[in-house]
Amino acid sequence: MQLVVGRIGRPHGVRGEVTVEVRTDDPDLRFAVGASVATDPPGRGPVVVEGRRWHKGMLLLSLEGVHDRDAAEELRGTMLVIDSAEVEPLADPDEFHDHELIGLAVETVSGEAVGEVTDVLHHGQDLLVVRRSGRDEALIPFVKALVPVVDLQAGRLVVDPPEGLL
Repeated sequence: MQLVVGRIGRPHGVRGEVTVEVRTDDPDLRFAVGASVATDPPGRGPVVVEGRRWHKGMLLLSLEGVHDRDAAEELRGTMLVIDSAEVEPLADPDEFHDHELIGLAVETVSGEAVGEVTDVLHHGQDLLVVRRSGRDEALIPFVKALVPVVDLQAGRLVVDPPEGLL
């Protein structure tokens, strides 16, 4: 499975630098000088990082073969991706990467099927977005009290929702 770690934005200056909307918690690793990063669409890459710097909170990358504003503009909107197998597992057994949760079947503690995790939102509190058959999506706070079991091997998680949540 491919994971998006960044999105190329507008060019910066006239020498081919591009702005990057960072979507990884480890930009120093993902965008290290010399790193080759796959792209979506695949035909635009892979891109090789020639240089990087931060400017006013924005990551700027110089890419091999991109030396003017026009070439940088052609890359605008390109997603920078990695294979999920490249992501190191987290040391804490109660911590999960989003891609590990998406696709898990959701059931209640009594065994009733609820739906499937389709997204994880990070708005102050982590929320699981659960698609339910024939009903609106449910937003379930991702806390131990409400999600006591996450079984990646079995492809499921168990929720113990308070009255009215579902």
